[in-house]
Amino acid sequence: MPYATGGTFLDADSHIMELPDFLHRHADSWVIDALPPLSTASGGAQGEGAARYAASRRHSPEQIAVLEQNVIGGPKAYEALGAFDPSERAHALDLLGFHAQLVFGSFALASFLHHDDLNVRYGGCRAFNRAIAEFCAVDDRLLAVAVVSLADPVAALREIDVALGLGCTAVWVPAEPCGGRSPGHDDLDPVWARLADANVPFMLHVGAQPIEIRDDYMNTGRPPAPGWAGGGEALRLKDFPLLHQSSEEFLSVLVLDGVLERHRGLRGGVIELGATWVPGMLRRLDHAVDNLAKFAPDVRAFTRPPSRQVRDQLAFTPFPFEDVAALIDESADDLYLFSSDYPHVEGGRNPLGRFRKSLERATRVTEQRFYYENFLRILPLAQPLMP
Repeated sequence: MPYATGGTFLDADSHIMELPDFLHRHADSWVIDALPPLSTASGGAQGEGAARYAASRRHSPEQIAVLEQNVIGGPKAYEALGAFDPSERAHALDLLGFHAQLVFGSFALASFLHHDDLNVRYGGCRAFNRAIAEFCAVDDRLLAVAVVSLADPVAALREIDVALGLGCTAVWVPAEPCGGRSPGHDDLDPVWARLADANVPFMLHVGAQPIEIRDDYMNTGRPPAPGWAGGGEALRLKDFPLLHQSSEEFLSVLVLDGVLERHRGLRGGVIELGATWVPGMLRRLDHAVDNLAKFAPDVRAFTRPPSRQVRDQLAFTPFPFEDVAALIDESADDLYLFSSDYPHVEGGRNPLGRFRKSLERATRVTEQRFYYENFLRILPLAQPLMP
């Protein structure tokens, strides 16, 4: 029997665990030598399997037989079923019982996404997008998430077109200034328009921008506490409460610069950054407009308050330990998405059980929105995968 039963489940967060040649096997000849080797150091012990499976590129039949017994609660990262082999992953999806899942990278972005040479940066994006599209091509339920830097709007638009041509269904962008520009700069309007026209959402996800607080705040005069390494991120205690801040900054600017107002068809997902902060962000955005819009004619012309724009066009994945029902009470049930983070250890060994417990008093309508309807609103291209 599959892990998930009794409903429809669209998973807004899963990952491939990249093998060492993930980028180089798919890179153009002119950029191969400039791409740094894949590093899994940020994953600690979770990253050790990359070298172990570099040659075989699959688990043994004996390993698979064991992994099949408890696909969600068993080994994680490179030891999980379907972590890096696409045929295994399709089988894992059968056992998970999810009707589709978005697939993000784990480690490869660190090799290129912030490289000083923009040619290397975009060459890395091209290689990554070819690789993730190839991995997901084995099964329509695997939805490839491309990666594109917004540092150069012309190059970003080119790579988005390539990624869409490869079959990618979402585009992961870093939550940061875009080559010295706001994401709401006029130069980036063609990028947002292209995504809106294609019904392809942009994604913000932990790992595409720095997540560490300033080192000065770690200096207490005492020996530092050890960090925690997950599927693709090294996270310290003091980093965690502030993990979302760069994404909230990016989204707030995006909204106040009118991007969602100008591009009503644009959708976006904010993934693996928790959601406790979301109701507060909605209030802060509305307060900003209510109290300061007199200084901003473009904002005064909004036809919807910022909180309504966010509800219409964005969605967020809570962590399994967050109280989803309380978040909904503070905001709305059309804002949140189910996710497993498979096969990263951060997703836990029973994410569905924890979410169900949080939503045990929710209506059937709210449950359906959380488990699949909000996903379809953000990514309507997934509609044909519905049972």
